[in-house]
Amino acid sequence: MSLGEVARSSARARSAVLPDTLQKVLAPLLGQEGSAQAGRAAVFAFSIRVASAAIAYLSQVLLARWMGSFEYGVFVFVWVWVLIFGGLTALGLSAASMRYVAEYRETGRHDLLRGLLNRSRLIAFSASTLFALTGFAALYAFGHLIDEYYVLPAFLILFCLPMYTLEDVQDGIARGCGWMGVALIPPFILRPLMLLAAMLAVYLGGFEMSAVSAAGAAVFACWVSALVQGIQLRRRFDTDIGKGPSDHQTKLWMATALPLLLFHGFDLLLQNTDILVLSVYVEPSDVAVYFAALKTISLVAFVHFAVGAASGHRFSAYNAAGDRDKLQLAVRDAARWTFWPSLLGAFVLLLLGKPLLWLFGSEFTDGYSAMFVLAVGLVLRAATGPVEIVLNMLGEQKICAAVLSATAVLNIVLNFALIPPYGLMGAAAATAISMAVGALSMAIAAHRRLNVRSFI
Repeated sequence: MSLGEVARSSARARSAVLPDTLQKVLAPLLGQEGSAQAGRAAVFAFSIRVASAAIAYLSQVLLARWMGSFEYGVFVFVWVWVLIFGGLTALGLSAASMRYVAEYRETGRHDLLRGLLNRSRLIAFSASTLFALTGFAALYAFGHLIDEYYVLPAFLILFCLPMYTLEDVQDGIARGCGWMGVALIPPFILRPLMLLAAMLAVYLGGFEMSAVSAAGAAVFACWVSALVQGIQLRRRFDTDIGKGPSDHQTKLWMATALPLLLFHGFDLLLQNTDILVLSVYVEPSDVAVYFAALKTISLVAFVHFAVGAASGHRFSAYNAAGDRDKLQLAVRDAARWTFWPSLLGAFVLLLLGKPLLWLFGSEFTDGYSAMFVLAVGLVLRAATGPVEIVLNMLGEQKICAAVLSATAVLNIVLNFALIPPYGLMGAAAATAISMAVGALSMAIAAHRRLNVRSFI
């Protein structure tokens, strides 16, 4: 019996034991066509993110409870810089690797797959290590110019950079291969668990629960999760691809990656400008309140991420095969899978918002109003699906970076304009407006440049 016959037989067996109504509901997930496979991958990716959200949320709640809002706010500030610098020092290779891995698998270029695995990780690790060393020198020379309570946590957190960056690139490679477990479990399950375990050890050991101890725990978590993911990725490559010669197209990869670096850099600014600007005008405790509100409502964004992670390699593969019909169908399915669950998720989270914020501490409920404003921006962005991945996977990374750069500039201007008079609500409004404008602009660009419709 062929593999195809086995798959069809398995699908019939599953259908036979399901009630008719349930079969109709699950029909889009039970088939063997590309949309069904992507649907299952999206459900798996979303399940990982839901589990990750629960673990991460628990760890953030415990950190806030153990450390207090001030120390927690300090840790939030230095961790945001890891997110930004870690994304930048990947040099755009995470998204570029996802694109080329899918293309090389489709065309059977296993030699280039092996070369991409080795070369992209080496480049990213080297760049992030060099940046971390530069950061150490900068803190030594100019640390006296910043508030003292930031200096030591910032110094420690720099040790996260090489492995955080490496994990980012490995994530892109694994997603390009469709290996959602390898891509998502280490950074989104193992890393927060290791952070929680390390902080629990500090707590049980009777040591001070401060931003310094949290930064040290973050270093431990980043190194463990990145090493585990690297081992898993290598084993999966050896099993599925096999050992053999490797080849390189480094100039091509970097030519693709650098515009994606601009995209990713501006995306990181768009995601974190509110925290950075708030830190200029308010105390760390207020930053912590806003961060808790942002992270609570941003659980909605996990749908967007999950669908994008599951669909990106399909966009690239259909484009490489020249199948425009399947490409348009995949984009439409991605938009539908993104919007409706996001809308439902936003509604549920707003209903539960105050109790969820109270878990961090009674003072954190002050961020509840900001959640409503942020929810509007997230739902409007979801209405266009993962359109930024469509543009990047189909070779329009430059226009994507241009749109996102303009959106990031708008976000910076709005944050500086709205935060001084309106505080947390000003940060939320600036972020929501920027998200909606950016998503709409990218959807228009995808329609005009690629003739692909991504509106729900």
